[in-house]
Parts: sequence; C-alpha cells; structure tokens
Amino acid sequence: MTNFILTGESTVKRRTLPVAAALATTAALLLTACGGGDDSSKGNDKITGANGTGGTTSPSPSASASADKNAPSFDFPSDITVTVDRESTGDVTKDAALRDLAYAAEARLEAFTKGNGQTANLNRYFAGYARTYWIDRVAELKKQGLTLTGHYRYFNFEVTDIANGKTAAVRYCEDQSKAYGKVIKSQKVQVTKPSDKDFILNTLQVAKDSAGDWQVTRQSWKKGDASCVQG
Repeated sequence: MTNFILTGESTVKRRTLPVAAALATTAALLLTACGGGDDSSKGNDKITGANGTGGTTSPSPSASASADKNAPSFDFPSDITVTVDRESTGDVTKDAALRDLAYAAEARLEAFTKGNGQTANLNRYFAGYARTYWIDRVAELKKQGLTLTGHYRYFNFEVTDIANGKTAAVRYCEDQSKAYGKVIKSQKVQVTKPSDKDFILNTLQVAKDSAGDWQVTRQSWKKGDASCVQG
C-alpha cells in the first residue's frame, strides 16, 4: 500500500488529543510502501482520497447536506473508488472544516491519478508547505511511471482544536487495505500483503482562506496507529 507523511503528529479515532503540540512539528512528507514494508521504504504502492467520475463516495448525512453549490467536483479513473464516513459535530464551523478536509483528501488523490500536482482542486484545498510538497510528490510518482488504483476510505474525522474560526487542528483515519500502486505502462497492480500498516492516522493543521475554504497547511502521517486499525 502507499503511505505518505506531511507534517505534524497524531492519534485519531473519536477521542480528543493535544493536537496543538503535535502540529508544532513539521516533517518531510514521504510516500512509502505499505503492507509489509517499513516506514522508510519508497512509494510503489498507494495513496489516498477520491470522489467523482469513476469513483464512488459514501458520505455521512452531514457530508451530503454540506455539498452545496460551492462543492468541488472530482474526476477519477474507473478503477478508483472512495468512501468518506463523516458525521456531523453539531457545530457549523467544525463541520465546514471537516467537510473541506475530506475534499482535500480527495483532491490529493485526484492529483496523483492525473499525474498533475497543480489541479484546481489541489490548489483550492492545500496551501503553503503542504501544497508545495504534494506538487513535488505527484511529479515524482509520475516520473517513476506509477499511478494509483483501488479503494480509499476515510473515517473518524475530528476537530481537536480551533482558534478564532480561522485555524484548526484536525485529524482523520484512512484505510488503504484495498488501495495499491499501479505501473502506468504495463497496468500491473502492485498488490501488497494486508497489514495493520494499511490503516493510517493523519493529523493536520488547516486554515480558512479569503474565499472561505479550509486549506491544509501542515500534515503528519502515522501508519498502523491503534486508533485507526480495523479488522
């Protein structure tokens, strides 16, 4: 499977953590092989997030309700599917931040499947270091002759801290147990052995821009986190 790290630190599920401190650290983002590989292996496997043409998304009722006229549209190949499980927090600001966080995950996956790190959606939902890093990673994966395939699932979305309605610490889990890398030229899927490391905890910092969108500015990654692992 494919894992990537950005900046921050974390532990998810439905409980709250002191994410403010976790997000203080900025680490280099890395796309790594999952399944049986270690954290330092290089990316021949999978990535994350998606919705749109060819893909399927199963949002929670709150996610569906928030899909207004400003919602982005995503264009994915037919072999990519996505499930987004996100529940309402009951707070309008938090729900908006988590909605856009899910869009960001989808935007990142779309960029990888297109081999284009400067799609409209990635530019819309990523800013600063995070955007620069993913532009470079998309280009690198394409240069390696790889793309993504399979099913990506995002769940346990949570806002752990929010300040002035403009910045927030957030986190979510992702399941890459059925997501893989694929060689573009041969179309060979790089299937990996199922592992707890297929479940990834993402801890992020997001900020609201002038257009009202919440953008990922920093993000950290941890695979095999107990708060995300499912049977």
